[in-house]
Amino acid sequence: MNKNFVIIGLIAVLSILLFGCEKQVEMNDVGSTLEGVNSVVNANNQFAFDLYSQYKSGEENIFFSPYSISAAFAMTYEGARDDTADEIQKVFYLQKDDTMRRSSFAKIYNDINKGNKDYKLSTANALWAQKDYAFLDEYFEVIGQHYGGKVTNLDFVGKTEESRQTINRWVEDETNDKIKDLIPVGALDSMTRLVLTNAIYFKGDWTKQFEKKNTRDEDFRVNQGLIVKAPMMSLTGKEAKFNYTETDDVQVLEMAYKGGDLSMIVILPKTDDLEIIEESIDATKVVEWKGLLREQRVDVYFPKFKFETTYSMAETLANMGMPTAFTDSADFSGMTGKKDLMISKVIHKAFVEVDEKGTEAAAATAIIMQVTSIQNPTPIPIFRADHPFIFLIQDKATGEILFLGRVSDPNA
Repeated sequence: MNKNFVIIGLIAVLSILLFGCEKQVEMNDVGSTLEGVNSVVNANNQFAFDLYSQYKSGEENIFFSPYSISAAFAMTYEGARDDTADEIQKVFYLQKDDTMRRSSFAKIYNDINKGNKDYKLSTANALWAQKDYAFLDEYFEVIGQHYGGKVTNLDFVGKTEESRQTINRWVEDETNDKIKDLIPVGALDSMTRLVLTNAIYFKGDWTKQFEKKNTRDEDFRVNQGLIVKAPMMSLTGKEAKFNYTETDDVQVLEMAYKGGDLSMIVILPKTDDLEIIEESIDATKVVEWKGLLREQRVDVYFPKFKFETTYSMAETLANMGMPTAFTDSADFSGMTGKKDLMISKVIHKAFVEVDEKGTEAAAATAIIMQVTSIQNPTPIPIFRADHPFIFLIQDKATGEILFLGRVSDPNA
């Protein structure tokens, strides 16, 4: 069987801008129900912690965009068939009903792109197809109508490097230059037939900002044997009111972004042993903790941090339950009408920076397909994040986790 080389790329980015977005998907065939949207959100969040569990061993920082990865694979799923489709569906908990799944993803896409003067949040999709190659019109129509993916023809066969640069420029534009060279030299060749890209971009300033004059270098306990100095921000006193709760094991703090739609949830273990929390944390547990949050005075000490991550995800996703997509037996005939495509690589890169003003972050994923062969108590609580913690950035209305990470070392 002769399978053609395809790349499906994904980019997810948070950054700092102060304008809205006008990208929208036309939903002219069916409206999305609240049930459907909640199903997509729950699926994405469940996948987020499934993937987190794959990366939690070790002490390195973690950061990725579960929404972006899920959205990219939802588009990939649209072209998958039989066992290949079943495995992707199970790993990402995708709705099997085409109408419900597509309209729900479209609704979320439009909600992300609705625009807000207080922050920037947008998502974009684009498909880059080998010119003159026979793709099914139905596949491109589904991606265009429900995911907003515009198709651009390129010449991967004759102008491979030029095509790579064209796609990377689009990535840079959509991510405010935070993700450069997403597709590295050598990732495309004359067998490339398709590159699918998705970008999510956010800029958020804290509702309650930290003052730079109060930031001081303090100890951060990476583990029992390593203490590093990290710039620790602080916000205390009468103005320091946050949604907060605590259990026997953790402190949970919500820090809102201006506009009121988005927030960061920080999960801080009461001991230095984050592994105890990581063993049981999942989407359900996070919902439980969020239900306990109440506004109250909290003295907050939180580190500034900035780091990048890179993941090669093909083996990870195969181990999570979708091995067929990476083999000669892959069936993506919903894209071309033939069983001629398979995924060879999935690369995810991410960047995050948190400071006194707010949050800036970026993430990118490339899915490469080729030829076969996530009442004031007394005393006033002190939230001192001076040891490893988990954080996520969410849409408050739906609970959608846009980004998920772990800070093991603010200086790494």
